[in-house]
Amino acid sequence: MNAPLSGIWPWLPLLLTWLTPEVSSSWWYMRATGGSSRVMCDNVPGLVSRQRQLCHRHPDVMRAIGLGVAEWTAECQHQFRQHRWNCNTLDRDHSLFGRVLLRSSRESAFVYAVSSAGVVFAITRACSQGELKSCSCDPKKKGTAKDSKGNFDWGGCSDNIDYGIKFARAFVDAKERKGKDARALMNLHNNRAGRKAVKRFLKQECKCHGVSGSCTLRTCWLAMADFRKTGDFLWRKYNGAIQVVMNQDGTGFTVANKRFKKPTKNDLVYFENSPDYCIRDRDAGSLGTAGRVCNLTSRGMDSCEVMCCGRGYDTSHVTRMTKCECKFHWCCAVRCQDCLEALDVHTCKAPKSVDWAAPT
Repeated sequence: MNAPLSGIWPWLPLLLTWLTPEVSSSWWYMRATGGSSRVMCDNVPGLVSRQRQLCHRHPDVMRAIGLGVAEWTAECQHQFRQHRWNCNTLDRDHSLFGRVLLRSSRESAFVYAVSSAGVVFAITRACSQGELKSCSCDPKKKGTAKDSKGNFDWGGCSDNIDYGIKFARAFVDAKERKGKDARALMNLHNNRAGRKAVKRFLKQECKCHGVSGSCTLRTCWLAMADFRKTGDFLWRKYNGAIQVVMNQDGTGFTVANKRFKKPTKNDLVYFENSPDYCIRDRDAGSLGTAGRVCNLTSRGMDSCEVMCCGRGYDTSHVTRMTKCECKFHWCCAVRCQDCLEALDVHTCKAPKSVDWAAPT
């Protein structure tokens, strides 16, 4: 099944450099190869044999995954928008998030979880939209069933999330299963937590039938919730992530601090403490917070005191165009005027030395 992948390569480097963050050649290689799935899948460095096999057999699934990269990247950036590390992508780096993923930190745990969730979401959505040859709507949702409101008929197109989870586990986890080290186990755990988070928000939707919508008959189907719900859930798990150490036989984790509970399959786990992300540090993958906008009135992570790491901030007076004096006009229109609004924007000062931090 060597279906052409021409037109797909712009997203594929993003996907592959997330899966293989240590490989520097993936970015340019995709531009240098031909357009067939065999050429691309065989020659991108860093893929294990199982991933290459799946890439060959399912180029349409690979395309669906690739198109979802921007979605889960945007979700990561939304969740970290008020933090020193804001899930920033590095255009000139060899991987999507730079060296951050090389550290076994809470940030890495979140990125692996949300990206694994994003793969499930993208594949499942593509199944329901009829874009994949290997799957369609959930074949198990047929016939009649019963819930708290009574009997109903399965109809419509239930999201085939089991297929999405199965393919995501096979493809994403393949590289980690080759390793036996602590980081591989950490990634596998967080990948699974991400997949489970998507299924957690699968919901039943129904349509009523009968005279005047009396609901004497109902047709129902299962649908994934908006990806934001998954992102919000994983964000809460990030804030409650559990630091762990390998157990003595190297097969699992124990908590680093005995006062904390043992992690469940839904929790995120990490090994290393995070850097403070205050200054540019190449080894830590930190871009620092110099120039970041901060909130002068906030007491949270986006406050100027926290965001700027005590370095202070600069204030700029800017004007912007906004909609004002909006009025509702019968029947169905809202008309506004354009107004200039003056406001102060506060940005973090740079440290005295703006160079990359020297390795320690």
